[in-house]
Amino acid sequence: MSRRLTRRQLIGGAAAAGGLASWPGRAMAAAESILFREVLLVDGTGAPPRLADVLVTGDRIARIAPPATRTRLSATRVIAGEGRVLAPGFIDTHSHGDPLEQSYESFLAMGVTTITLGQDGSGPRIGKDLDLRPWLNAVDRARLDVNVATLSSHGTLRRAARIPDAVRRPDAAALARMAAQLGAELRAGAFGLSYGLEYVPGIYSETAELSRLGRVVSRRNGVVMSHMRSENDEEIHGSIDELIASSLPARPHISHLKLVFGKGERRARALLDFLAAKRRAGIDLTADAYPYTAGYTGIAILFPEWALPPTDYAAIVAARRQELRDHLEKRMIRRGGPEALLLGTAPYAGKTLAEAARDAGLPFPDFLIKIGPEAGSGAHFTMDKALQDALLLDPFVAISTDGGPGMRHPRATGTYAKWIEEYVVRDAKLPVEQAIRKATGFPAGILRLPDRGVIRIGARADCILFDPAKVKARSTYVDPFARAEGMDLVMVNGTPAFERGTRIAAAGRLLRAGQR
Repeated sequence: MSRRLTRRQLIGGAAAAGGLASWPGRAMAAAESILFREVLLVDGTGAPPRLADVLVTGDRIARIAPPATRTRLSATRVIAGEGRVLAPGFIDTHSHGDPLEQSYESFLAMGVTTITLGQDGSGPRIGKDLDLRPWLNAVDRARLDVNVATLSSHGTLRRAARIPDAVRRPDAAALARMAAQLGAELRAGAFGLSYGLEYVPGIYSETAELSRLGRVVSRRNGVVMSHMRSENDEEIHGSIDELIASSLPARPHISHLKLVFGKGERRARALLDFLAAKRRAGIDLTADAYPYTAGYTGIAILFPEWALPPTDYAAIVAARRQELRDHLEKRMIRRGGPEALLLGTAPYAGKTLAEAARDAGLPFPDFLIKIGPEAGSGAHFTMDKALQDALLLDPFVAISTDGGPGMRHPRATGTYAKWIEEYVVRDAKLPVEQAIRKATGFPAGILRLPDRGVIRIGARADCILFDPAKVKARSTYVDPFARAEGMDLVMVNGTPAFERGTRIAAAGRLLRAGQR
């Protein structure tokens, strides 16, 4: 027992035996039952860890009992906890990719059991069909590594409503078409709406258009998640105010909260105070963030709006080359210089902007002009660690990856492992029960998933079993595809899906808002 006590001290837990409980809604069918015996249960609510036996029957948590009563529980398979943590699977509130085309095994490897797609104003679709519903139906029939929730996407809605990208004020008929499409997608199971206000076409939208959609979302009790208009330090308050105005009365949520160019914990505290004041005023405002100091996005973010699609880029270069060059040089220097951008798209993947420009024999502004705003994406090192850590630890900020399969950023393969390895074990910035809540129960509440994100009787059995001291994030910016280690078992809907470092089953499901 001393070894378990030491491990519990390491992760800040305390054992407390609970009473025997059971889920009356299902029979104990031995053919489909798994017993986790004597685990350190971290249930996703933020409650202190406790020793328990946990019985899974079918896709549900059937019983939770103190270890002393384990003789009363039996199962087809018994898994010895040996002091390891049993927690809900991680719920990623901001994900990318398409499960119809890509494997999410690397997400399973770091304990993710649910992803949220449709972010930044765009999301996967079937071919050129801009309607979300056929894609949802296809996902419903597919074999999935993880559970999939999705949002309706503002940029895609705009195009489905036949609004040209550069139009800033759609007419009433266009707004009605967009609202009708959004309503249909929400009824089909979308959990809310995403904005991508720093990207085309969201960059051209105005508050009146967005707030029309926010009212539609509110009628379905959905959430509005936004890549905001700007993440720059001097513009962040205005961007948050715009998100709130564009969402209410729906719930606003800040995607990948960060302060570009901001410095220090004191600045983070000021921003958190600003957010807290909004909540005190009655706004259900939440956010998510990832534990890295580099973002990952298209290099179009470096270009002025007047050089972005649908503008004729060749004509812009011909007529305003020097103005464009001056803008790119000034903007890139402010963002840390050409060494602070690690390109992630072929043929420049793995090179900094400085290296790629040097190989091309060009100054970096001329190289950027040559490749243009649609040439690809990269990791932008623009954030301060002390500031970002303070934001990350706030109880109203969930943990997310903002990643997807194949992304050349370690967040796509390492976020949750890094969260446990560094913030819980190495640096002891918060106890394991709070770290788990921010990655499970709290994001489940944001999405309004009533039976996921917690381990309690009757909840869906999305569970992870691990020793915190053995969890490792192996990916780096140089090797972004190295998978995380340390998740001994990942269970999705009651089925072991990942074990001993390998995916063994595709047990995920499409999740539709309003369905349990």
